[in-house]
Amino acid sequence: MIDEAKMRDLLEGERADAQALIARLTQGIDEVSAAREGDNSDDEHDPEGATLAFERSQAATLLEQSENRLTEIAEAVDRLAVGTFGTCIDCGKPIAEARLEARPYAAKCVDCAARG
Repeated sequence: MIDEAKMRDLLEGERADAQALIARLTQGIDEVSAAREGDNSDDEHDPEGATLAFERSQAATLLEQSENRLTEIAEAVDRLAVGTFGTCIDCGKPIAEARLEARPYAAKCVDCAARG
């Protein structure tokens, strides 16, 4: 039996972590963009331009992943509310408690997640 209070606490911790990461990434992207603003150099020919473009790209990817994680967390909270938390959304089998402790927003069992 899943301890719903424990899962809510884990989800809240995950949500707080994701929001903090989103704030840091957004600030970092803004700082990199501000540093390049007004600079007429060409990223392609500027030795540092490629590095800055790469850093912006990496941060943007991490930001997108963090925003997706926040959505998954909200969906897990919804599943808790309707009583379907801990049940795989694909096969309907229970999700292992160890998986939920490691990734409380998991919507699929290990087998279904491995299939994609």
